[in-house]
Amino acid sequence: MTKKNSVSLEEQLWSAADKLRADSGLKASQYSTPVLGLIFLRFVSIKYDQYRNEIEAEYKASQGGRNVKKIEDIALAKVGYYLPEKAHFDYLLSLPESADIPKAIKDAMESIEHYKPELVGSLPKDEYMELVATNSEGDRDSSLAKALLKSISNIPADISGDVFGKVYEYFLGKFALKEGQGGGEFFTPTSVVRLMVEMIEPYGGLILDPACGSGGMFVQSADFVREHRKAYKDTEEHKLVVHGVEKEKETVKIARMNMFLNGLRSEIVCANSYYDDPFDTYGRFDYVMANPPFNVDDVNLDKVKCQRRFSEYGIPQNKSKKTGKGKDDLTTVPNANYLWINLFATALKPKGRAALVMPNSASDARNTEADIRRRLIESGIISCMLSLPRNMFYTVTLPATLWFFDKARTDDKRVLFIDARNIFRQIDRAHREFTPEQIRNIACIRHLYQGDTDYMVLLLEQYDADIASLEKELAEAEDRYAAAKAKADEWLAANEGKRLQPALNRELQESEEELNDAKADVEYMQSQRQWLTDRFPDGIYTDVTGLCKAASLDDIREQDYSLNPGRYVGVVIEEDGLTAEEFKAEMKSRHEELVKLNAEAAEVMEKIEGNIKLLFE
Repeated sequence: MTKKNSVSLEEQLWSAADKLRADSGLKASQYSTPVLGLIFLRFVSIKYDQYRNEIEAEYKASQGGRNVKKIEDIALAKVGYYLPEKAHFDYLLSLPESADIPKAIKDAMESIEHYKPELVGSLPKDEYMELVATNSEGDRDSSLAKALLKSISNIPADISGDVFGKVYEYFLGKFALKEGQGGGEFFTPTSVVRLMVEMIEPYGGLILDPACGSGGMFVQSADFVREHRKAYKDTEEHKLVVHGVEKEKETVKIARMNMFLNGLRSEIVCANSYYDDPFDTYGRFDYVMANPPFNVDDVNLDKVKCQRRFSEYGIPQNKSKKTGKGKDDLTTVPNANYLWINLFATALKPKGRAALVMPNSASDARNTEADIRRRLIESGIISCMLSLPRNMFYTVTLPATLWFFDKARTDDKRVLFIDARNIFRQIDRAHREFTPEQIRNIACIRHLYQGDTDYMVLLLEQYDADIASLEKELAEAEDRYAAAKAKADEWLAANEGKRLQPALNRELQESEEELNDAKADVEYMQSQRQWLTDRFPDGIYTDVTGLCKAASLDDIREQDYSLNPGRYVGVVIEEDGLTAEEFKAEMKSRHEELVKLNAEAAEVMEKIEGNIKLLFE
């Protein structure tokens, strides 16, 4: 399945599923878990079918012999789970609307859990009963559940796990948008997660996300390991074992399904990371990653101040906040941001690395937060700070910063500051993302800073290969367009005065669109390569005004231990106040507007001339 087809599938599935939700009157929060559960069921059914013949053949062969095997044991050995016939997606799809389909789906989920104990409590079950309506005569209506099954059945049987994961992730993002702030608690945009992963490179080991949401950090980490092994022809097995903590029960279910679908060894626990430490995190993990909730102000101080995972660098308690007026009032932590920061620092092994998302305000927070930040900086654990562009998150509008810890480099007290606020691709009016090339370029800054010059050499070789491939596609697109235009011109010449046949016109338009897309792809890839070589022409790290600065401990002390990248990298001053990328985007937008206005002016002029001619007829 091509990338274009994958995008189309995602959009089609979402459009159909969301229309059903709107027609049903259900809230996105009521709808998201059952829909994701059916996507899960569709995938496990597709995967099971790939082994079904082998399973049944081995089962039949064992019957009547001395070594009789249970079919579920054979399935568990071959696929990792057993799927009874009535739990199969196609069986549920075949049920008539008169059947109690929501109950049948619930039974299917229970049977999967029965044969896979580690999934018990992970799959949605009772949620499907909300998809049932009762008519005026008291009859149960399963039409919504039936329609939803039909919609999800459009996921083709030949889909790969990679594409399926993208569909699943696409739905997570869409539900996050629909659900507002609540949905954003369990979804971090893929490109932000991918950048975090590229910066800390979790090759293998124990990884923790104490606010794991849907588990996106884990999936991207596993993808990184697979891609690294493929790129470097690495035959060594890198085992990644993931541990997640999530306080929302429904989100825990989503995360567990996500882990199962991606084949990850995992343990996802429903708990509150402020008060519970189910994994005994202190000094235990190779990697820690999270996008925790920002600016929480109701954490009970007495419950956290004696926990060494929170207190090693100090507890934020510059103000006392009371929750009420009675004698049982609780003293709370004024802002939990630095509890998370402490937790990340203390959970790492001696050579561990961490990445976390924090609001910009945490970089300059005052009072006891400033004291904690000073201790962290002086310890050398903070390796990099990176400012994100605005509007990267679906539900959080606060500007954010990525913090990176590296306990293996604590002897180097410098901090690499990166201002990435002007590096992004605009998705729509309100949302932005990093492209894969922008992520690689940002990661390259960190590699060069740490003396890994080979990374840039390999990256430029990759760019050259990608550009060569795209130029080949461009040449092929040019040939197709030339052929389509020649065919159209020949037809018009032979049929003077007639409009071009619809089929020929469609072929010409499609080939022209393909040609323009191919040109844009080549230009984009060339621009990303140029971006890198313009800033690091010698292939070694250097401070770049407006982009990056390796600040010494003395530099940071002069700034009163601020960790705001803007204070260190400086500003690129241009006459128009725009960066090169912003200037190009602005000029492109203005040119498009000019072309549109010229076309409208031509239409108006044509009407005026026509009206004038009518006056003299």
